[in-house]
Amino acid sequence: MPAETRRKKNVTTTTLYVKNMVCDRCIRVVNEELKKMKLDVRSVVLGEVVVAGAARELPVEKIKSMLEQSGFELIENRKAKTIEQLKLAIIRLVREDHGSRDRKLKSSEYLSKELGLDYHYLSTLFSSVENVTIEQYLILQRIERVKELLKYGELTLSEITYKLGYSSVQHLSNQFKASTGFTPTKFRSLTGQVRKPIDRVGAS
Repeated sequence: MPAETRRKKNVTTTTLYVKNMVCDRCIRVVNEELKKMKLDVRSVVLGEVVVAGAARELPVEKIKSMLEQSGFELIENRKAKTIEQLKLAIIRLVREDHGSRDRKLKSSEYLSKELGLDYHYLSTLFSSVENVTIEQYLILQRIERVKELLKYGELTLSEITYKLGYSSVQHLSNQFKASTGFTPTKFRSLTGQVRKPIDRVGAS
């Protein structure tokens, strides 16, 4: 069963784990669609939905069908759930303001703390399933965030460097060019669709 059922204060709830929920719009869509199904939705956050009732009482197949039609996927097993939670933790790490976070905390320590699992286990699991390392996925997500901030045009390259936790503008520029083939300045001047949806980052 792709869910976890809990009972608290005489109320039974079930947590469903959903793949590709990576933004506020995703949360809104899933919340609206579940309510259309007359489900008692208790909370919807990135990657997780809590609804009232035991798992065996839920219309799981209808939920799966609705999610697939909306571009999401109900996660069926624990390893897949762990990988999705790891991806979401990486996205949060990349998109938070590094000026407000302890810079001494390494990304590996942050991810291990967020998931409550050993980093070596997470790294091995992620690589075996995604065919890309956590470190490579983190770089790709950071590059997409740099693209986004460059296109907004509200921050200087130095400000973007600090915001994303790069050690220097040169470090950012070198990593950006290695990934995209463009310097940040050249990329900012490009027109057309040059970004990936963040749920497609790392996908071949």
